Amino acid sequence: MNKLEFVAALAQHGAMSKVDAEKMFQVFRHTLETELPTAGKIVFPGFCTFEVAEKPARKGRNPATGQEIDIPAKKSIKFKAGKEFADKVNS
Repeated sequence: MNKLEFVAALAQHGAMSKVDAEKMFQVFRHTLETELPTAGKIVFPGFCTFEVAEKPARKGRNPATGQEIDIPAKKSIKFKAGKEFADKVNS
């Protein structure tokens, strides 16, 4: 399922237009992108958790040449499905 198909399903399940569903999706995404860096963790009980994870700087190797390279520290996003959500997917 791609974004357009998801927005169409959201519109159908939410009894709203596709335009309204697209706006709702964009607001949800924008809110996550804006709030997660400062909050560090956003929890939707039973559904999921988004969390910022710090990845330290490390040494790596270029697979083509074998040359050692420095990989800088960065932040990544961890997603963990909640138990109720995981149970519904697995049933």
